[in-house]
Amino acid sequence: MDEKEKNDGLDNMNETEHEPRAKRFIQMKPFSLVMLVFGLVLATAAVTFFALTTGEDKVVEVVSPQNHANVDRKEFKKLYDAYDEMKKTYYNDIDETSIIDGAINGMIEALGDPFSDYLNEKEARQLNESISSSFEGIGAEIQELNGYINVVSPIKNSPAERAGLLPNDLIIAVDGTSIQGMSSSEAVLLIRGEKGTTVTLSVRRGQMAEPFDVKIERDVIPIETVYAEMLDDHIAHIRITSFSEHTYDELLKALDEMENEGMEGLIVDVRQNPGGMLNTAIDISDLFVAKDKNLFQYEGKGSNPEVYVASNGRKVEVPVTLVIDDGSASASEILAGALKESANIPLIGIKTYGKGTVQTPRDLPDGSNLKLTTAKWLTPDGNWIHEKGIEPDIEVQYPTYAMLPFLDPTVEMKEGMVSPAIKAAEEMLQAIGYEPGDVDGLFDASTKAAVESLQEKLSLEVDGILAGDTTYALMNELKDKIKKDDPQLMKAKEVLKEKIGE
Repeated sequence: MDEKEKNDGLDNMNETEHEPRAKRFIQMKPFSLVMLVFGLVLATAAVTFFALTTGEDKVVEVVSPQNHANVDRKEFKKLYDAYDEMKKTYYNDIDETSIIDGAINGMIEALGDPFSDYLNEKEARQLNESISSSFEGIGAEIQELNGYINVVSPIKNSPAERAGLLPNDLIIAVDGTSIQGMSSSEAVLLIRGEKGTTVTLSVRRGQMAEPFDVKIERDVIPIETVYAEMLDDHIAHIRITSFSEHTYDELLKALDEMENEGMEGLIVDVRQNPGGMLNTAIDISDLFVAKDKNLFQYEGKGSNPEVYVASNGRKVEVPVTLVIDDGSASASEILAGALKESANIPLIGIKTYGKGTVQTPRDLPDGSNLKLTTAKWLTPDGNWIHEKGIEPDIEVQYPTYAMLPFLDPTVEMKEGMVSPAIKAAEEMLQAIGYEPGDVDGLFDASTKAAVESLQEKLSLEVDGILAGDTTYALMNELKDKIKKDDPQLMKAKEVLKEKIGE
């Protein structure tokens, strides 16, 4: 390297007496200039980093990706420690996805809220595929209650209703497999199935010590939610079986039909209606409550109750009664509260279920689903009916024979046998007008004679044995009697007649 190249590589700091200061300059190669600028940038960044991250007044704290969750969410440190220990020391390989799903399920269960639930990606997909405008299954609204699956209500005209399932039945097992401890979503996936297939539910009813089996053939569940008929004296009976997306429109159509037939009074029936969509309940309640009166109150987390009031829209102008029972839940209770407290409409039947909370489902990024209770609702007067229910203005109980258990047609009952099922059969025979003798669970000569009379009346083989078609016939006769001699409906008609006559 010659001398000229060497000097050109250095800053020229030598001044000459004959060179003006204004014309002094530094001469550098392009590569050196680039390296100098790069070095200054690095130095500036280092100083800035030091200033921001040290001392008591540091502006930011820099953490590595590995410990980000631990630093930001210290409450999860125990969970991470347990997971790390499990992964490190457990004798076998672990399924990480199952472990995470189990942890989320554990958090949900710790809430102690039977209406909050978690579905992993597979469960959410299966459930979404099975839910549409119509679906196949048995047709019963269920929920988890104290470790068991409780029937809230069977759907009208569903296999569950035809099989005799009742509100508050506890489902102990499905096809012989215990479902104790399962969530309602897990149980639904076992109970639902294709049309024509069968499922056997082990059911415990009331205080009966022994559960009984109910074999149900799955079918397409009806999607109609409003059923209207004109009774005598121009009193319309409209039954609402759930509060779905189209229920309000179905109800308007039914009201039009009943008005065209000369409706002078209306019985609204939400017995065994497990509820449904909040907006639908609001829209239907609005039909019966005068403008600006309270419909209900909505109380979200950390906020004051928001009061919803009736609009100036269409109103039902004839006298109304509402029939309720212990299967009337959620949206049904919103309607009952609005009619009772803001429209002075009498409620007839027995105390409602008592569900005063609102659930909101949220899809997680991996396709799983989290359904959490996000709010509670109050009646127009601010009453929270959760786990209390709404009392009727006029209490009318179901007859005892309406609560009898389902009889398994595949089980043969004949003279000389003794069982709780035979006692239930004797109560059924007695309720529909036959004389089975002492109702004691013993299939004696009197019981046989009562069965023979039933078989003769219905043109069945007369052999005195209760099984197959004879068992179905007995339960159908009882169902017809329950429908014909409906004490709650009869009381509602009586109340309306008085109102119409005023």
